[in-house]
Amino acid sequence: MPPRRRKVKKKYTNKKFSYRGVELANLQQLSHQELIALLPARPRRRLKKKGLDRKHAKFLKKLRLARNNCQDGEKPAPVKTHLRNMVVTPEMIGNVVGVYNGIAFAAVEIKPQMIGFYLGEFSISYKPVAHGRPGIGATNSSRFI
Repeated sequence: MPPRRRKVKKKYTNKKFSYRGVELANLQQLSHQELIALLPARPRRRLKKKGLDRKHAKFLKKLRLARNNCQDGEKPAPVKTHLRNMVVTPEMIGNVVGVYNGIAFAAVEIKPQMIGFYLGEFSISYKPVAHGRPGIGATNSSRFI
């Protein structure tokens, strides 16, 4: 019997990002209506029904301005916002956004994988509960702990 040969695994090559089959370069050239057709149901319905109102359009304008004012190879200046219900679009990729969580502005760098999500999903607005030992006066049985 001939000796068995081991299969050599190929090294991981950089995979181009695509959103629902559309590459990033093509995504940034899509019109607003074509982009809406690619989004999942909830963001699609929101953008179809309400579109971009004045606050959201002004926020996008600030992001464009921040990107145009930065030097090549540097991150743009953070743009602060309270608009947690803003849907991440391909136009926003590469920007840094300060999303308000009720206490402070959490810095979020927009990446291609965030397309279709809301900004609020990246800035947690509550402190997760750490279930530990009961505190004093928690229950009647905690006297014996």
